[in-house]
Amino acid sequence: MTVLDCAGRTLDLSRPRVMGVLNVTPDSFSDGGAFLAPERAVEQARRMVSEGAAVIDVGGESTRPGAAQVPLEEELRRVVPVIEAVAAEPDVVVSVDTSKPEVMRAAVAAGAGLINDVRALRAPGALEMAARLDAAVCLMHMQGEPRTMQQTPHYDDVAGEVAAFLTERVRACEAAGIARERLLIDPGIGFGKTLEHNLSLLKHLDALGGLGLPILLGVSRKSFIGAVLDRPVGQRLYGSLALAALGVWQGAALVRVHDVAASAQVLAMCQAVRAAP
Repeated sequence: MTVLDCAGRTLDLSRPRVMGVLNVTPDSFSDGGAFLAPERAVEQARRMVSEGAAVIDVGGESTRPGAAQVPLEEELRRVVPVIEAVAAEPDVVVSVDTSKPEVMRAAVAAGAGLINDVRALRAPGALEMAARLDAAVCLMHMQGEPRTMQQTPHYDDVAGEVAAFLTERVRACEAAGIARERLLIDPGIGFGKTLEHNLSLLKHLDALGGLGLPILLGVSRKSFIGAVLDRPVGQRLYGSLALAALGVWQGAALVRVHDVAASAQVLAMCQAVRAAP
């Protein structure tokens, strides 16, 4: 599948594409508070589009370990005005990073074409809501819950278990009436996984290729990069770019990043080599 229908806007995945992160939160691990004001968020979205982002992922609730839950009305207040403004821009798909069915509905009504759910539509009512909407859906693997997921995660075969989980969620979506042509999958790097789990999953990312769905990869600035390189969050660009290239080479179709311009250049070079005779 090379073209994803995102509520009427098409996302061409015949080459790897960049998803720009836009957190309208006070407490996200990397850019919390930077774009909480709607006008600053929209300005940042436009900047990322100009740098090569095909998708802007708008999130109103941090999913970092230990983050506080955000009430429904507050999450709506944060994301809906930004989605409306960004969706007015041409040639970009807007994604909403949420697990709440009410936010999914409001976001799609405001112009979002992709639902990016770290809980893979397991929250009460989320699967049914996504089935009623015409947006694409990204199903992510996560062991546990965001606030406790890094407390002793365990796997016997991390790549196999992630693939099995995502296979089950794809089947649940199909049973609910969500066509495969609307789905992406995300291995959930950093979500309920140790350093060793993350590295092994990245090494064996091609194990997810058997599902026959586009893979979204989110590794940008994550803590396991800091653990390997001994760098704080603001100094993890090179590690993030290396993992983006490795991920694309193993089949990732969409890479979720904070640093759009640099990432877009890396992906363009990967694609140039892949397309060479």
